[in-house]
Amino acid sequence: LLHICTTIMAAVEDGPGMCFLSWKYSHYFSFVLEKDRNIVVNCTLCGGSKTLSTSKTSNSNLMKHLQKQHASTNLVEKEPEGNVGDSSSVDAIPAKQRKLDFGQPAAQSITQPQLHRLIARYVVEDMKPISTVESHAFRQLISHIPVRGRAGKAPSRKTFSSFLDQEYANMESELKNTLDMVEYISTTADIWTVHNKSFLGVTAHWINAQNMKCEKAALACRRFLGRHTYDSIASELDNINSSHGLSFKITSTVTDNGSNFVKAFKVYQPAPESDDSESEEDEVTFVSIGDVLQNAADDADDAISLPPHQRCALYTMNLISSATKTIYRSATTKCGGLWNKASRSTVAAEIVEDIIAKKLLVPCTTRWNSFYYALERISKIPVVELNTISSTLQLKCFNEREHQCIREYCAVMKPLTVALDILQGEDHCFYGTLLPTLESLMTKTLAIKNGLQILVGLPDTVVQAVKTRFAHVLGSEDALLAAVTLPKFKLRTSATNTTQHAGSSKEDEFFSFEENEDIYATAEGEVAEYLKSGATGLDSLNHFPMIKKLSLKLNAATSSSAPVERRFSLGNLILTPKRNKLSDHKFEKLLLLRNNRWFDGIKVE
Repeated sequence: LLHICTTIMAAVEDGPGMCFLSWKYSHYFSFVLEKDRNIVVNCTLCGGSKTLSTSKTSNSNLMKHLQKQHASTNLVEKEPEGNVGDSSSVDAIPAKQRKLDFGQPAAQSITQPQLHRLIARYVVEDMKPISTVESHAFRQLISHIPVRGRAGKAPSRKTFSSFLDQEYANMESELKNTLDMVEYISTTADIWTVHNKSFLGVTAHWINAQNMKCEKAALACRRFLGRHTYDSIASELDNINSSHGLSFKITSTVTDNGSNFVKAFKVYQPAPESDDSESEEDEVTFVSIGDVLQNAADDADDAISLPPHQRCALYTMNLISSATKTIYRSATTKCGGLWNKASRSTVAAEIVEDIIAKKLLVPCTTRWNSFYYALERISKIPVVELNTISSTLQLKCFNEREHQCIREYCAVMKPLTVALDILQGEDHCFYGTLLPTLESLMTKTLAIKNGLQILVGLPDTVVQAVKTRFAHVLGSEDALLAAVTLPKFKLRTSATNTTQHAGSSKEDEFFSFEENEDIYATAEGEVAEYLKSGATGLDSLNHFPMIKKLSLKLNAATSSSAPVERRFSLGNLILTPKRNKLSDHKFEKLLLLRNNRWFDGIKVE
């Protein structure tokens, strides 16, 4: 006991007071020096160089300072480090406060190249201007990031721009190496206009043969000069395909139904190979080698060859939806009046929200299904409340027949909207999805016919429109094979072909294989085993090599051109009016770096 008391008295005389060190709020102050029987400290909450003095045996001055100057601060007591009477805790009392050493590298410090990539990810992913690196606030923020024992430093604008150029070159090189390993690829293309500038965008899609997952990449978003004529489109598309080494790998290119795209692919399709097998003896004709070489050179200069064309299923299906809007003009006209009022007047919008506690959805021409969802919102509003809104806004009221018409219209068109949502998918919507979707759409639409009172003929109209506009798909052998080679649809699509063989004992014997028999010796055996398999995952095709190869070719394409259109939506956030000095090439690089997620997955050790 005497030893402990002696130790405590020595600590009080030679260092900071024991009372201060054991105080529950001492961690809010830093020790400066001792002066006679007092100690001088700094308040860490004040953040300045102001010093406070208190007795070695009392903390009342410091407590008054906290209560007066930091009354709004939620003070937290420090965790106890041991009992006061314990000799081990007394011995641990330092004579002077330990200073922090910033000269040593922090455990979480990074390298300068890693810092540059992190900055690039922030600028590219959030679509910030390149001039962000010159912002004083941004540079001050970066300076607080430890970089191998020193403060981080943001690059200059010129250096950072060169860094992005180099990263883009690395991305292009890696993308080309990846595409070289792919056997079958499809593309989507579209033209986008913003701020009096036009750009041609192209995306690539394929199925990874190793993991059987759908993969994609943005290939280009190049400035398109001049008129959007079919020959100019064909020339630019051929140039993009050739620059990526895809001229002979693309199974199809999906575009919208614009006449310029349709004509481009119609005119510049490669000439079909002749199947003429007749052998005729022709007379020998001598020609000049110089003329042959010159003609070949001229043909090479003008040779433009485009892959097979596939029209966007979404545009075609949306035409069916648009054609049905005029079925009951009076109802849709009154709905249009409500939408105009609610979207153009804040007072009208407040009136609607006060009555139904919701806002009206306004159709948008650039979004699929927007008309349906806007009409569906109105169909769910009771007629009394709907007419209250119309009367308040001085619009014509709805009668019961018109309201019933809207409800029936939404019921009939719901399968079509579901089909549109399925076909505009990107990661799991293959070309083989199109045919089963169309068949299911027609079946579900006709099933609604019995419950209708007003729009009895609408289901037949929708089904007939599907048959007319998608006749090339419904009768396509490639579309059928693409669906059959997707395990998800194989049984449904092939049912019509297999039911005719039911009941035949010879064929039943043919399709039953022993365990030790090589069932893949023939294509028939592999197809039979594939149809018997209950697996629905795409990776199950690894057990059926011939069917897998066919599926990789036919299902590389998407059903719509929605993927390339999504890329343009990001372009609006990069090419803003405030960034009108951004060059076309730099814009393309920033957009492709963002779309291809080049800076994702940066690891910091």
